[in-house]
Amino acid sequence: MITAVMNIATEIASRSPLAVLGCKEMITYARDHSVADSLDYMAVWQSGMFQPQSDMMETFTAKAQKRNPTFDNLSKLDDSSIL
Repeated sequence: MITAVMNIATEIASRSPLAVLGCKEMITYARDHSVADSLDYMAVWQSGMFQPQSDMMETFTAKAQKRNPTFDNLSKLDDSSIL
């Protein structure tokens, strides 16, 4: 079981950090909201966070070049910038 879990973790870690963060955010939100509210939230979140120029292009380029993609790290959010 540990081997299977580590394989899954490795697969997740190879994906875009923004995509992983987005999935975690959507799962957490959907757990406590209706399907309609969750779908609306996902649409708004994705439209604001979608980075086609970096993550998607890197994924497509890496696949065409038969290599693993390299993604930028996510920036840390400064709590003072929220207010």
